[in-house]
Amino acid sequence: MGLESSFIWMNGDLVPFEKANVHFLTSGLHYGLAVFEGIRCYDTNQGPAVFRMNEHVDRLLNSAKILGFREVPWTASDIRDAIMLTISANGFRQCYIRPLIYHTTPNPNLNIDVGQANLGIAVWEWSDYLGEEALESGIRMNVSSFTRHHPNVMMTKAKISGNYANSVLAKTESARLGFDEAIMLDPQGYVAECTGENLFLVRGGKLYTPYTAEILEGITRDSLITVAKDMGYEVLELPISRDQLYIADEMFLTGTAAECIAVTEVDFRTIGNGKMGPVTRAIQKTFHETVHGNGARSAEWLDPVGTPATIPAKTNSMAEK
Repeated sequence: MGLESSFIWMNGDLVPFEKANVHFLTSGLHYGLAVFEGIRCYDTNQGPAVFRMNEHVDRLLNSAKILGFREVPWTASDIRDAIMLTISANGFRQCYIRPLIYHTTPNPNLNIDVGQANLGIAVWEWSDYLGEEALESGIRMNVSSFTRHHPNVMMTKAKISGNYANSVLAKTESARLGFDEAIMLDPQGYVAECTGENLFLVRGGKLYTPYTAEILEGITRDSLITVAKDMGYEVLELPISRDQLYIADEMFLTGTAAECIAVTEVDFRTIGNGKMGPVTRAIQKTFHETVHGNGARSAEWLDPVGTPATIPAKTNSMAEK
């Protein structure tokens, strides 16, 4: 299924899908001067609900701050309302949500202070990022030849559009080699993260995941750490070497798009018995129950869409029509 919807929210207006355009000379396009989020809305017994929207919106604004925007003309409350409005306008019960703050200026410019912030929000129906079969069968991965960003080269705590050229290189390499996804090492040679997901190992009944110094602090990652601890598992955040991947009992990756997917092979080494392990299965099951409104954390993490108020077209002179 494609990315089609009826409307996309652009700087305060719900714009028909085919008219939600930006100019060719937009600096966000030329220099990657944009930040974004990936959020999911799930169908529940109480209707559509957005998963951990507050945390995602906060991270979006933090990403804008890290990139260097001095001012964003929408508050967290404005953005949350706009997300709800966009979902309602499109009539989706379950969808992926993509808010993006992007830079525009009369002339493409490398100085982010010359120009202004703009906000667009798209939603579309999207289920399984890595394919429906991967939910049960798991995926095959390789350690990429491309290194993950150094934290003083590209800001690793922000979802900056330009950062993802690194992920594109690694993902494309893996696909051409016949793998489903790539694992990326940090500049010191330790395991960092995947092209768009965080990574967990299981050994001896304990969960291990890379520490956060050089990775994106994934909200799904945080959710699964919380769920795993609720279930009684010990979770350790520490450096992980490449060879520790090969001898894991189980492995899984997490992300808004991927959710929770088992890894059954890395660099032609079988992980565990080559199938989804019992710890991964239990955590995946609990996570899916949670996002669909049937878990202990559901009330805390899900925001019903409801009928939001209309967001004004401008909140100050910074907004571009």
